[in-house]
Amino acid sequence: MPDSSKPKSCCTPARPDQDVSDSAQDISHLAALRVAPDAVAIPGGPSLVGTRTAEILDDGEDPLRKTRIKPFRIGATTVTNAQFAAFIAATGYVTEAERFGWSFVFWAQVPESVGPTQAVVDVEWWRRVDGANWRDINGPGTEEEAWHPDHPVVQVSWNDAQAYAKWVGGRLPTEAEWEHAARGGSGDVKFPWGSEEPNDFDFQPCNIWQGRFPEENTAKDGFVTTAPAKHYAPNGYGLYNVVGNVWEWTTEPYRIKSLKKHVRQRLEGMKGYKLSKGGSFLCHQSYCYRYRIAARSGTSPDSTTTHQGFRVVWPM
Repeated sequence: MPDSSKPKSCCTPARPDQDVSDSAQDISHLAALRVAPDAVAIPGGPSLVGTRTAEILDDGEDPLRKTRIKPFRIGATTVTNAQFAAFIAATGYVTEAERFGWSFVFWAQVPESVGPTQAVVDVEWWRRVDGANWRDINGPGTEEEAWHPDHPVVQVSWNDAQAYAKWVGGRLPTEAEWEHAARGGSGDVKFPWGSEEPNDFDFQPCNIWQGRFPEENTAKDGFVTTAPAKHYAPNGYGLYNVVGNVWEWTTEPYRIKSLKKHVRQRLEGMKGYKLSKGGSFLCHQSYCYRYRIAARSGTSPDSTTTHQGFRVVWPM
């Protein structure tokens, strides 16, 4: 297994510095309270954030700390393609990937018709694909094959997620809220279902990678890419796919409290990055062991990929 103390950049690549985008479109005048029909009421009270035992050192997973949460409502699933399509139809919003004209696609999903693509340095499994966006997830002409109304919307930036959340009268969750909801009332657990580790053979409680990353995915869990947003058993609060499937944007900046010089140097290159939680269908214990509740990742707010989504929080 790779050294768990070494930060891994497998999760979400950043756009080049020269591709800094304008701010997201202002659609605040169209906002209204549109709580998802399956939104779950999450009780407030004492809660936990983090873990006693960090699996990826220097990611800010530890320590385990106590906090207090106010009650809130949260989507039982991440926002689906169908829900996002309704948002686009109602507002005319244009996503950042559409404005840039390109997005990141995992190498195995790039169609042959696209031709040669540009790899991301050090994470060559990510490729720049012109014309990839939330409709044509893997590139031009891929909507019919890859886009499913009940799957999570992907290829959405933090700014896109913020715009959608405002339109429905909600917001993105904080890290504490996300972890509180993910724990499902079970306290200090590693996964939404408890402590048993997923494996490549006979226990797949979530949609992650099986096989040898990034070359071979056996898809033992039945999915090469995303699964339907409402799939697998829900956790104790009734939330689906809290870990695996797609990374979920939070409202918070990506911060790590550390006195270590190499951590501070890494964070210098991540100014403005936002915190994502939950891991994705590309995670595997051998490399990106981030499908745990306490795991965290920092992502450039204008980055868009085939494994990044979000869910929305509303007030009680």
